[in-house]
Amino acid sequence: MNRLFMLAVLCCLSTCATAADRPNVLFIAVDDLNHWLTHLDRNPQARTPNFDRLAERGVTFTNAHCAVPACEPSRCALMGGRRPWTTGCYYNGHAWKQYQPAGDGLSAQFLRAGYHVAGAGKIYHSMKYHPSEWTEYMSTSGLSSNGPGVKKMDGFHDDVTHPKLKDDDLLDWHAVDYCIERIEKESDQPFFVACGLYKPHLPFVVPRKYYDAFPLETIELPPHIENDLDDVPPSGVKMAKPDGDHAKLLKSGRWKAAIQSYLATCAYTDMNLGRLLDALDASPNADNTIICLWSDHGWSFGEKEHWRKFALWEETTRTPLIWVVPGVTTPGTRCNRPVDLMSLYPTLCELTGIATPSHVSGHGITELLKDPKAEWRFPAITTHGRGNHSVKTETHRYIRYADGGEELYDVLQDPYEWKNLAMDPSFTAIKEELAAWLPDQEHPMAKKQVSK
Repeated sequence: MNRLFMLAVLCCLSTCATAADRPNVLFIAVDDLNHWLTHLDRNPQARTPNFDRLAERGVTFTNAHCAVPACEPSRCALMGGRRPWTTGCYYNGHAWKQYQPAGDGLSAQFLRAGYHVAGAGKIYHSMKYHPSEWTEYMSTSGLSSNGPGVKKMDGFHDDVTHPKLKDDDLLDWHAVDYCIERIEKESDQPFFVACGLYKPHLPFVVPRKYYDAFPLETIELPPHIENDLDDVPPSGVKMAKPDGDHAKLLKSGRWKAAIQSYLATCAYTDMNLGRLLDALDASPNADNTIICLWSDHGWSFGEKEHWRKFALWEETTRTPLIWVVPGVTTPGTRCNRPVDLMSLYPTLCELTGIATPSHVSGHGITELLKDPKAEWRFPAITTHGRGNHSVKTETHRYIRYADGGEELYDVLQDPYEWKNLAMDPSFTAIKEELAAWLPDQEHPMAKKQVSK
């Protein structure tokens, strides 16, 4: 018995020593943030100096895409390591805890490896989490995601209803404070700190000062064409919902106001990111902390007569993805290889020497962090509902719907995906090549979507 006890002690000491040598991880999630960041050059009106500052420190992925264009299933897939066609978690309203067992999540692997694992804000949907997978998690009691008195119906373009709103009226301010306290500490135990920023999620309401950089009279609409849905199959038109948000915004004349408010809300988030980076820079952990920043999906502003997420085109699937890995990444580099957010789980395990669980289906991108131009054979795959998938490469996007409808875009010649080539027989070989990446079997569950 004494011999067994001594072996257990030695094993524990060995584990602790290994953990102490491992890098810290600052894991930053931003809700509903599309690719309107200055350094990504998609929208020239964007003002995001702190996102750009972070990108200058490491590798920014210019062709990164979500696993699912909806909050709940996207986060379940990323954090749980399983794609929706494996779990059946396809839509908002599919309660993610029913699809991801406690202990399988990304944070649980760091907890087992001896990390201090702390979380704040929105990492999983609705800011719920498995308590057993975290050392601690910030309470949201008494805090508001949107600010006191701000309601969901304040919507896309409210900049005057709440003129007295302050920075610290919003949950994100406090989530950043909570994370700052944990990354500032000097400790022999490495940390995994997950900071989930809720904005720019609807409603697009932030303190009035953030609108100043975006005068309404200077706002430009995103590139779009009339009748863009004419060559889109019925399932795609159904996802676009042209008679929904887009029709309402056209009728109200508030299209530009909605864009102004989104840009302002992104500026508020950029401010909070700056606070987080400043604190890390001033901490004793600055040189030994991996930073991984991602958004759960993109967002559409009238392109293809579509708003929000919930579709399979570029605006809804593409997300910011920035990595800073001391000793691995080269500052200010870009990677154009197609990656999806399923890569985060295995990559973080690889970089920290933690065994990747067998259930994890993503492909690690450590080789791209070292060399952004390295050979890469995998596309980015996005799923929206059972049987509806997008396959994105550096040159094309292929979409196939559950009813067999197809879209194919040459994204080098047509970056806004205006011309569907799927019916052109000269592209049959390309379609077949991309379709080969789609799953042979899918989970049978597919409940009704609840849009949020």
